[in-house]
Amino acid sequence: QVQLVESGGGLVQPGGSLRLSCAASGSIFTINAMGFYRQAPGKQRELVAVITSGGNTNYADSAQGRFTISRDNAKNTVYLQMNSLKPEDTAVYYCNAHLMTRSPIRTSNYWGQGTQVTVSS
Repeated sequence: QVQLVESGGGLVQPGGSLRLSCAASGSIFTINAMGFYRQAPGKQRELVAVITSGGNTNYADSAQGRFTISRDNAKNTVYLQMNSLKPEDTAVYYCNAHLMTRSPIRTSNYWGQGTQVTVSS
């Protein structure tokens, strides 16, 4: 079994910052990529940022320049530093990991439970 546990969401004023964390645990052999997606009410889930095991990153246009994704491979943890937050960043943020488990040997996508980020004055 694999678990992704997120933390760090909350309420913040426009222009403020938040840092999300996501820790993966369980029967993990290797993690290929980890990232964050978000889903606002009435909208589809969309990619925010992703980072590979080698450190390559990819950001949504809306996140570029404001958000920074980083990763601690030893802790199987990914972080999303969000600065200059806007009301349109309000959404449930989901952690995603593309990883290979030890037993059974299988590569799959896993999702966290989601954490609410609300940007409002």
